[in-house]
Amino acid sequence: MTLLPTPSHTVGPFYGYALPFPEGERVAPHGHPDRIVLHGHVYDGDGVPVPDAILDFWQAAPDGSLTGAPGSMRRDPVTGGHLGRNGTDFTGFGRVPTDADGHYALHTLPPGNAGLPYISVCVFARGLLHHLFTRAYLRDGADPLLDSLPAARRATLVARPDESGTPRAYRFDIRLQGEGETVFLEFT
Repeated sequence: MTLLPTPSHTVGPFYGYALPFPEGERVAPHGHPDRIVLHGHVYDGDGVPVPDAILDFWQAAPDGSLTGAPGSMRRDPVTGGHLGRNGTDFTGFGRVPTDADGHYALHTLPPGNAGLPYISVCVFARGLLHHLFTRAYLRDGADPLLDSLPAARRATLVARPDESGTPRAYRFDIRLQGEGETVFLEFT
């Protein structure tokens, strides 16, 4: 019997089964004094939290380099973790599932991008035929992408300092469609 490929329109919700890995939310070394937290919720078009999305994050290191820790995506066959995630090296990559309330949290270091600091985000969620790309800027300012957007759309890409009292935390909610929809990027 020959098995046919699964069509792209049969999307999850199965992301929480095999894609997350131990400590995927920890891009920064444990206890690093410059650690920041980027967190928020993923919402669908009706404003309902999405409890089974997966978010991939990529970013520059604080010095601006893009190399990350070698092997941070190579699976360890014994532990199921990733070999480059030793708890002390900056990896540059994180994978975080949303919880039952659609919330995620990424523990990382401030990115050292040229220009405005941002973290690249890729969203995988039920109902999406293809994953979505966006950016979470850690502050507003002059940037070619942000400058090309009207103010209301621009605001969907800027993470705000968290007002909950958590030091060095930024809030970045992702709205998949509808009012306040996050700006998503198309790569060709």
